[in-house]
Amino acid sequence: MLRDLREVGPLLRLLIGSQFAFNVGFFVVLPYLAAHLGGALGLAGWLVGLVLGLRTFSQQGLFVVGGALTDRFGARPVVVVGCVLRVAGFVWLGFAQGTAAVIGSVLLVGFAAALFSPAVETEVARQAVRHEQAVGTPRTRVLALFSVAGQAGTLIGPPLGAVLLLGGFRAACLVGAGVFLLVLAGHLRLMPHRAPGAPTAGDSGRQSLRERLRPLWRNRPFLWLCLAYSAYLLSYNQLYLALPQEVERATGTQTALGWLLAYASLLYIAVQLPLLGWAGARLSHRGTLRWGLLLVAAGFSVSALLMPTTVLGGLLPSVVFVSALTLSQVLIVPTVRAWVPDLVDDRQLGLFTGTLSSLSGLVVLVGSVPIGALLDLAGPWAWGVLALVPLAGALCVPRSEGTPGHGAS
Repeated sequence: MLRDLREVGPLLRLLIGSQFAFNVGFFVVLPYLAAHLGGALGLAGWLVGLVLGLRTFSQQGLFVVGGALTDRFGARPVVVVGCVLRVAGFVWLGFAQGTAAVIGSVLLVGFAAALFSPAVETEVARQAVRHEQAVGTPRTRVLALFSVAGQAGTLIGPPLGAVLLLGGFRAACLVGAGVFLLVLAGHLRLMPHRAPGAPTAGDSGRQSLRERLRPLWRNRPFLWLCLAYSAYLLSYNQLYLALPQEVERATGTQTALGWLLAYASLLYIAVQLPLLGWAGARLSHRGTLRWGLLLVAAGFSVSALLMPTTVLGGLLPSVVFVSALTLSQVLIVPTVRAWVPDLVDDRQLGLFTGTLSSLSGLVVLVGSVPIGALLDLAGPWAWGVLALVPLAGALCVPRSEGTPGHGAS
């Protein structure tokens, strides 16, 4: 892994390091937000849910805005503004006491990520393609490094936040803000004003929004890819919806949930590069995505069959599900990120990258309501029904591999 980091060059190292720092700064604060809102601030349960939902919408739902701005102005200014807003949002959140202040700060925190995340994801995909063309290293390997860095940040952030909470929620927020100040300083110093290979705004920068969106809605392979990825993301969201219910059903408590999520991060880091390298040598993007979705379906199905067992204190179905979901994540996420540049015009890579996240986030938002009802009604056997979600996604995988830099129709 260290050799790969040395080979990719300073710009990609900056982008990969930024992803690590983003997740450390994020997970120092956000896992403890609900407890702070309901405990220290005494907000009602429905209001806590509303605040968390608004944060998700202001981030995931507005990725398309950050992507479009990246196409127009380049990655550097969008990342810089996003980091400034995230610092301001965390500081505000740390001192917020009233409901309006909490909502405002959380919206600012979410919108900041809607700026810098698609900007960084767009640029890392573009530079991964350039690196592949220059030295022959598969772009999926570079994108795998990006994903591993994010998982490492996810693993480090929560325990660091737990330690910081000994000094209060405000201390965690201020440290989170400090992390983003470091990222901001790094990008101001090291990020070029125009990254190598990035297209100029040109005529596309002066197009109206309707003109810029027209090729998006006509790009059928990309839209099918969005549907396939949405099925994966809706399935992945069961880590936070179905898995906690299953852990409590099996053990009477959710204590094991944190250990299962830590296991998922460690497994991801351990197998990401070798597993994706094995798949990349044997499968196309289409084949890798399809097998990843089938693996998710198998995870749901096998877990449902194992639920009567008492092995591992009743946690065997949860371990099987987390393992299958993590291995599928290893295959799917870098593959989709590597595939998008081949399906779209490079001048609109940011817009399409942001749209992928926004549309899939909308599917998760809408799909979580009936899935929650299904889990309440059907209990453990709902997991067998949930296997249909990734199976449907596998049917949506586009047939076209695309043409690098030119998109598809």
